[in-house]
Amino acid sequence: MPDTQPNVVELSYAQAVNAALRRALAQLPDTILYGEDVGEAGGIFGVTKNLKAEFGDRVFDTPISETAMLGAAVGAAMTGLRPIVEIMWIDFSLVAMDQIVKQAANVRYVSAGRLRAPLMIRTQQGALPGSCAQHSQCLEGFFTHVPGLRVGLPATVQDAYSMTLSAVQCDDPTLIIESRGLYHGAKQHIDIDGPVAPIGGAEILRAGHDVTILSWSAMLFQALAAAEQLHEQGISAEVINARWLNPFDWNTLMASVGKTGRLLIAHEAVHTGGFGAEVAARVSHALFGQLLAPVARVATTDSRIPAAPQLQAALIPDAARIAQQAAQLVSR
Repeated sequence: MPDTQPNVVELSYAQAVNAALRRALAQLPDTILYGEDVGEAGGIFGVTKNLKAEFGDRVFDTPISETAMLGAAVGAAMTGLRPIVEIMWIDFSLVAMDQIVKQAANVRYVSAGRLRAPLMIRTQQGALPGSCAQHSQCLEGFFTHVPGLRVGLPATVQDAYSMTLSAVQCDDPTLIIESRGLYHGAKQHIDIDGPVAPIGGAEILRAGHDVTILSWSAMLFQALAAAEQLHEQGISAEVINARWLNPFDWNTLMASVGKTGRLLIAHEAVHTGGFGAEVAARVSHALFGQLLAPVARVATTDSRIPAAPQLQAALIPDAARIAQQAAQLVSR
């Protein structure tokens, strides 16, 4: 009988992304990996460390031009390669919006399905103490608005590994938005030999029956901490890790909210126009009459992100704010 035991190793979030990229490069000869400083330097956060030494010219550095990187990726993908392109900060993706939104996302449609663009964009986002306003934005809402573009935000170490592989093997352009605040956190045990799953699917990380809390990326851990605070108050919160915003797992969310009757959405992106607004609208429409309270959102105040940690803390939600809003929903 073949050995079906999982290969469990202990890795950090950054190491998990590195391991996934190594597996993709080893198993898929049509993959290439490139971006600013990803080769010789191994990435400014160390995520691509040693990959150039292992895979040679398939891993390389580029000039500082997101426009050129993404334009080349679209052409390479259309001719049979699977490019993995790193954009150092998601803020810099705005330079290449034409290539991402107007070109990559349109390839399958404008060719009537004859062509595809199986490219993966890796980037990271989020505010940390000292990060300036041009390096701290959360822009997932921009990209979930674009049909034809897949968007995922890994939160757990297993997510960082598994979702990277899912994105590389997807035949559509896929954007994976990592969190640099999670890169070098605590190591976790993950399975690195499992089958590569198709993209999509949320995950219930904590079961509950009074209120559903939906979150993604680094904010997920504030949501889990809030659920623990709520438990001490006698409130049972169900916490869902969205993982993929496009495609979004509406079935898992609707089933949870149908059970609890209440939904709180927590994200680090600013409140106005965040993806949480789309979730709130759809759930309110689908479950109108079943909800025990209006759908609520907790998000970063509509503001540019300051560098000072004290000012960031005043704007960005934490576990206490999430727990407070969830308790208010239950009290209604």
